[in-house]
Amino acid sequence: MADAGLTVGATAGRVGVTVRALHHWDEVGLVSPSLRTTAGYRLYTDADVQRLERVVAYRDLGLGLDAIRAVLDDTSTGIGAALREQRVQLAGQIDDLRLLDERLERMAEAHERGILLSDEEQAATFGPDWDARRTGQARVLWGESPQWAQFAERSASRTREQWRALAGAMSALERDLGDALDRGVVPGSPEADALVERHREVFSHFFPLTRRMQVCLGRMYESDPGFAAHYDGVRAGLASWFRRCVDASARAQGIDPDTATWQ
Repeated sequence: MADAGLTVGATAGRVGVTVRALHHWDEVGLVSPSLRTTAGYRLYTDADVQRLERVVAYRDLGLGLDAIRAVLDDTSTGIGAALREQRVQLAGQIDDLRLLDERLERMAEAHERGILLSDEEQAATFGPDWDARRTGQARVLWGESPQWAQFAERSASRTREQWRALAGAMSALERDLGDALDRGVVPGSPEADALVERHREVFSHFFPLTRRMQVCLGRMYESDPGFAAHYDGVRAGLASWFRRCVDASARAQGIDPDTATWQ
């Protein structure tokens, strides 16, 4: 080999890299073949291969080509110092990967559980009447929908304090709906429309709620025994009244509530 040299292909096989990598390292002046055949083909000498092996060793440690060049060519650069600098950079990457891993774990749990709070934390956050099984039931019903995915994606980064604030906003809205019903607010009136819009804005913290989706929710509040019991527990007849308010607001926006679908 010392006399004849190795072709590019043979050298690539010897050091375990691609021919393309050798061409690139040649182009950037990191390692170039020292010999040529009479036909003009480039050949790597034994010294060239030894340098390539060092390049591969430092590349596998994560050094970039400029850092490798400095280690191999600049006698003023201490190899130990260069490697320690690489360790500092690697430590930062490890921290970033650890944070990414934690975020991925929370996202996976959010898709599986919905709310990333323990049963005790949920009771403390949402009140003693809250049933922690609700999110599990919701996942069974809507776990394949885009809205569940959006709910999970937002839930993954939501803190307990943010859940508490959102629960407070929902409770305040329900109280105001009950008060409006007591005062005889008429569906379709400006005050009723404002409450409907407020409901849509608050609910959109879970996933984007269109007006047509809101119509579907209004129907469910009235027809589903669990939802009807909840809203009628706030005020008798609230579920039906709110459904009429949502329908009237939808009509004002050019939406027929009788034909509206979940979109």
